[in-house]
Amino acid sequence: MRLSLARLLPRWSQCWVQSLMPAVAAAMALAHGLQARADWPQFLGPTRDGVVPGPSPSPWPDSGPAVLWKTDVGHGFASPVVAAGRVLLHHRRGEEEILEALDARSGKSLWKSAQPTAYVDGFGFDDGPRGTPSVVPGSVFTFGAEGRLTCVTMDAGVVRWTRPLGREHGADKGFFGFACSPLVVSNLVVVQVGGRDGAGVVAVDAGTGRTAWTATSDEAGYASPVACTVGGKLRVVVLNRAGVRVLDPMNGRVLSSVPFRSRQHASVNAATPLAGPDGVFVTASYDTGAAWLGWRGDGELAEGWMQGDALSAHISTPVRKGGLLFGFHGRQEQGAELRCIRVADGSVAWASPRVGVGSVLVQGDRLLVLLESGELIMADASGTGWKVLARAQVLGSGVRASPAVAGGVLYARDKARLVAVRLAGRP
Repeated sequence: MRLSLARLLPRWSQCWVQSLMPAVAAAMALAHGLQARADWPQFLGPTRDGVVPGPSPSPWPDSGPAVLWKTDVGHGFASPVVAAGRVLLHHRRGEEEILEALDARSGKSLWKSAQPTAYVDGFGFDDGPRGTPSVVPGSVFTFGAEGRLTCVTMDAGVVRWTRPLGREHGADKGFFGFACSPLVVSNLVVVQVGGRDGAGVVAVDAGTGRTAWTATSDEAGYASPVACTVGGKLRVVVLNRAGVRVLDPMNGRVLSSVPFRSRQHASVNAATPLAGPDGVFVTASYDTGAAWLGWRGDGELAEGWMQGDALSAHISTPVRKGGLLFGFHGRQEQGAELRCIRVADGSVAWASPRVGVGSVLVQGDRLLVLLESGELIMADASGTGWKVLARAQVLGSGVRASPAVAGGVLYARDKARLVAVRLAGRP
C-alpha cells in the first residue's frame, strides 16, 4: 500500500544546519586507505552500512566456528570496533565509562581510558554507553550515555580533549540516554546532541575539540549520522526525533527535510539511515514503517515510496544488497520477524517469523545474523526466501550490540562477555 508521508506523519518544523567541507570523502578515503577496508573502524563497519568487505564466507562446520578468545566486559550497548590490530570497546564498570583497547589476536588488554559517569537508566535496562567508538589514524572518539564526547590517542589511550556536550547545551537525555555513534569526516566529529539552543547537531574540530558549528533545535534520536556523495558532492544525512535532515557541506543549509517518526510520544527513531548515491532508506517501529527517498539534484530528497507495513525496524539497522533490504520488522520485545523487502517499491519479498530478533550484516551473498539470544546464523542473502547455512551459539542472552567483522573474525558482545569467533581465514 502506497502512503503519503505528509498524511502518515506529524507536521514538522524547518531547521538549519551547517555542515562540512566538500572534499571530505576523498580525504577520508585517503586517510584510511587499504587498512580501513580491512578493519571495522566505526559503527556498522568501514562504509557505515553493515556491509562486510570481501567475498562470501563459507559455512562453518556443525561443531561451530572456532572461538579465538573471550573476555569479561562491563555494562553498555556499544559495539566493538577493530583497527590496526586492536579491538576497542566502550563499556562501564562502577562509576566510570571505560574505553578499552585489546589485542585482536589474543584479547589481552593493552590500555584503558576512563571518564567518570553518573548516568542512570530511567527504565533500569543498562547504565553503560550506547554509542560505538569511531577510529581514525591516531585517534579514537567516544560519545557516552551522558553526552560526553572524548578524543583519546590510539596508541596509549591518553585523553586529548573531552567535552560534556549534553550538559553544555542543556540537552535532555531522552528515554535512554545519548546513543549517537560519532561520525568522523575530515577534521570534524559530528554527533546528535539534541540541544534546544540550536545544538541539535554539533560538529567539533577533531584535533582540538572546539565547536566548529551547531545546527537545528531538533531533539536527538538514537540513530547515527552517515555521509554519502551525491552528484560528486558530500552530504551528511541525519535521522533525528523529527525526521530526515540532509546537510549541505558548503554553506550549512538544510537541503532537504522529511518528517519521519511515529505519532506516539513514547517512541524512538533508532535505526541508522542507509544513504547512497541513489537515495536514502529510513525505517522506524511504532507503526511507522519505512521510506525510500530518491535524490533530486545533488542534495534534495524526493518522495519515493512510504510503506507503513514494509519494514519497521525497532533498534537494529537493516542492510542492503543490490535491490534488496534485509532487517528485523517489529518491536524487539514483541517478537519481530526477519524480512526481505525490495528497494524499488517496498514490497515484501519474504518474511520469516521464526528467526528471533537481533542485528544483521551482509558479506557477499551471505547474511550474518546475531540474535539477542546469542546465536549466530549464516544464511543466503537472496530474495527467494530464508535459507540457513550454519548456526552456532556464540554468546549468552541479552545481545543488543551489533557485531564487528575484520580479517575473517567476528567480534561480538553480550551483557558480560566479548568474544572473538573465526569465520574464515586467519585473525
